[in-house]
Amino acid sequence: MRTLIVIPARYASTRFPGKPLAMLGGKSIIARVWRTASQMDEASRVVVATDDERILSHMQSIGGHEAAMMTSTAHRSGTDRCGEVLRRLKEQGEQYDVVVNIQGDEPFVEESQIAALTACFKGETDIATLRTPIRSIEELLSPNNVKVVCDNNGRALYFSRQPIPYRRDVEQEKWLEGAAYYKHVGIYAFRAEVLEKLCTLAPATLEECEKLEQLRWLANGYTIAVRDTEHANIGIDTPADLAEAEAWLAKHNS
Repeated sequence: MRTLIVIPARYASTRFPGKPLAMLGGKSIIARVWRTASQMDEASRVVVATDDERILSHMQSIGGHEAAMMTSTAHRSGTDRCGEVLRRLKEQGEQYDVVVNIQGDEPFVEESQIAALTACFKGETDIATLRTPIRSIEELLSPNNVKVVCDNNGRALYFSRQPIPYRRDVEQEKWLEGAAYYKHVGIYAFRAEVLEKLCTLAPATLEECEKLEQLRWLANGYTIAVRDTEHANIGIDTPADLAEAEAWLAKHNS
């Protein structure tokens, strides 16, 4: 099975402009993600997909000449950027079975997570993603943490910024007692032909409500396999997240 890993990397982040080039432990965030992905056994090829010449130049300066690709500035999501990379490589004669989307702000992604996702495509899976247990009420109630519920076969039923499931007749502070809640970890893998179709879909009503693109896929009948991970990745969205990541790195490298 040939697996393409795409790392979308935008420069113009509203909350953290220039984020991919921010330094973390002496290396840029995007360099960390790229080097980690490039060392994975599952990766047939790794591409950093950017919309900014500064990121392209940086990748070239650290030896990533063949790994960086300029993509359209019109894309609304990392999924669309992955779709462009797949299409262009296909036009060049390269064929892939699975495409993995690792966001450019996920410097601590682990190979075991990618292996768990790609293993899903031995079956009939369209899309695969990850979840991790929620362990605090603050984490459960935060709209910044996307929650996911699954059926008995490990397929996603729904994603929400609200705590789901709702526990009727139980005080909210006690919802974690006797019930399992899961946070979505936003790393995706797609069957290649499915990704091509996803990039043609119009936004769905549920997606517009929650601002979650995976609801577009569910609304159109695609199956999303969800696998467990104990590794709660530190996604870097703000300078405060970067400070947290620096502290985590210092602790685990000491």
